Amino acid sequence: MVTETVATPAPVVRFPIGLVGGVLATLGMDLLMGRLPEGATPPSVAAGVLTETHPDRAPGRLATVAHYLAGAGTGLLFVWLSLATEAVAGTASLLTAAATGVVLYVLMVGFFVLVPLPRAPGLSSDRRKTTARDWALSAAGYLLVLVPAVTLGNQLLG
Repeated sequence: MVTETVATPAPVVRFPIGLVGGVLATLGMDLLMGRLPEGATPPSVAAGVLTETHPDRAPGRLATVAHYLAGAGTGLLFVWLSLATEAVAGTASLLTAAATGVVLYVLMVGFFVLVPLPRAPGLSSDRRKTTARDWALSAAGYLLVLVPAVTLGNQLLG
């Protein structure tokens, strides 16, 4: 059942699970991003902001590194938010994992739309809107991989 308590390992084990889950989810996200009109733009936005360069001319290697570091770090953030959610709920369950995923989705989309995207040099308003929409879809795809991967990893090692 969704609210049934599930076994979880100690936090020292959960964080590496989140790290691996974050990388796997980023790989899954890449598949989705490749199918969207502006799907590949968000990593270039990050690199463009860091180098004060138009995203289309931003360093590709920096975009990739930033993308994968952010993906791995978001896996760690998911674990931390899961621990906080479980502390408030008093239990670890599929419901707390799903609730954490919803909170993380809002944080992922909100952060991108409010911090790097408005600072990206030279993007038109229409392109910003399309990039924001594609990022929202990509973030959902990321979480559709991350949440089950980390939850399953926790149950297997818990």
